[in-house]
Amino acid sequence: MYETFSYLKEFFEKIFENFITFPFAIFSYVYFITFVSMLKQKVIVSVSSDLVTDNRVHRTCSVLHDLGMEVLLIGRKKKDSPILNERNYPAKRLRLLFEKGPLFYAELNLRLFFILLFQKKALLYSNDLDTLLPNFLVSKLTGTKLIYDSHELFTEAPELIHRKRTQGIWLSIEKMIFPKLSHIITVNDSIAQAYKDLYKKDLLVIRNIPNKFTIKDLQTKEELEIPTNGFLVIIQGSGLNVERGIEEAVLAMKHLEGVTLMLVGNGDVMPVVKELIQQNQLKDKVKIYGRRPYIEMMQFTAHADLGLTLDKPISKNYEFSLPNKVFDYMHAGTPILASKLVEIERVITTHHIGSILNEVSPDAIATAINELKGQPELLMKQKEACRLASETENWENERRKLESFIHSAMTHSSL
Repeated sequence: MYETFSYLKEFFEKIFENFITFPFAIFSYVYFITFVSMLKQKVIVSVSSDLVTDNRVHRTCSVLHDLGMEVLLIGRKKKDSPILNERNYPAKRLRLLFEKGPLFYAELNLRLFFILLFQKKALLYSNDLDTLLPNFLVSKLTGTKLIYDSHELFTEAPELIHRKRTQGIWLSIEKMIFPKLSHIITVNDSIAQAYKDLYKKDLLVIRNIPNKFTIKDLQTKEELEIPTNGFLVIIQGSGLNVERGIEEAVLAMKHLEGVTLMLVGNGDVMPVVKELIQQNQLKDKVKIYGRRPYIEMMQFTAHADLGLTLDKPISKNYEFSLPNKVFDYMHAGTPILASKLVEIERVITTHHIGSILNEVSPDAIATAINELKGQPELLMKQKEACRLASETENWENERRKLESFIHSAMTHSSL
């Protein structure tokens, strides 16, 4: 109740702070009526992740909550899933019999269908193609509005491009549903254009940008068990997966002295990484810190001298990727060394916050790190550029587009 009055107070203050021209009065009235109509309406947000490090979904739920809606987030709980941090909205994690493969997706979609069908709701919010089918079916059966947020070109994921039968199944689902959707979001301009070319649909771009981040109580290197001497390089995030340049970064350490590579996160590349460390005797040069809560991960990031993002264009999905870590590095004030991908290069060159690699190989990575290590003045300039970029490239600015989109979806006549 207090939050409701707080929103009303903010609304009326906005009116009285401005000279009320007739157009402004009309806009304010429409905005107010829309806001009041959304109060306590229930939205169910679904995603296939275990929620712990899915910051995009968390930010979306926070926006929905701040708009006065009753939010329920549904994900899954894996055997090794950490405890979920306390949030200002309820979250339900499904325990499934299967954790991967066709049976996992079948079970997830079936469970989601029945949960969504029998829950009271005014809005369904589906994240990625692996939750879209049950959301779409329930939307049609119950007349509930649906927003679809495509975090990637799902059918072009590296896990699918060499499995034509599985890729074909997902593509069939996408082709069946996508043209019928009215409210679609994605993460960058390249993916939005790709979908427009395929389905003649306009998508709203909401980028994966963190809240404006400042570390109030930065732990020391000793407290985080980070080497206190030498040049620190980091690769972090929830998706430390194969074919994302991590193997090459580890092998690059053979050619570097006075440099430590920190891996903060987890993913399917880690067994390969551990084997490479053992085979090449790199345990003193490559440190594995595992999966950490976001705030703690950013502590490691802030101590790094250089952040790596080395995705390779092995698929359209990776070619158009704009990983969260790009903005994490920016907000932590950590200069970036990145592979030459269109969206990443656009951000880095626009803000002058890093350097671009022409190829992802151990030799090329080692050479670039050595060159940057020998240019402390350049790194200081890039560090300051990160600080300046974070003033505009932050969720506080990005969320306004999402708020407006949700308002529009809730008042639009189509599902």
